[in-house]
Amino acid sequence: MVQPYVQPGNHGLRYQDFEALHRSLDNVFFGTLKSDAPAVDGDGDGDGDGDGDGDDESDLSEAFKVFDEDGDGYISARELQIVLAKLGLQEGREIGSVEMMISSVDQNQDGLVDFFEFKDMMRSVSLPMY
Repeated sequence: MVQPYVQPGNHGLRYQDFEALHRSLDNVFFGTLKSDAPAVDGDGDGDGDGDGDGDDESDLSEAFKVFDEDGDGYISARELQIVLAKLGLQEGREIGSVEMMISSVDQNQDGLVDFFEFKDMMRSVSLPMY
């Protein structure tokens, strides 16, 4: 499912590749598509600066909401496990491995991933393909 989004010459998903995958999953799960019409400032985020940062933040927020099933502002190991299972990923089968995923990005060691930790992880990680 992920392989078609990995660009030739890469060994995993870059942030932009993840965004494309997320838009596709959003359409499959929720039947929504973002408008492809350019905003007045030309970068799609509508903030007038042309840099696209607001669009990235919005995309990350939407991606975070997919994992934050109960809407409390945090991703728990159980929520991550549910989403991984929906995607059919083996990594979600064992709660211990899901807890390790959470702890690998949990900067404040509270056992949960908040939006800022999620954003840092998404902007710095390339997902390896096997």
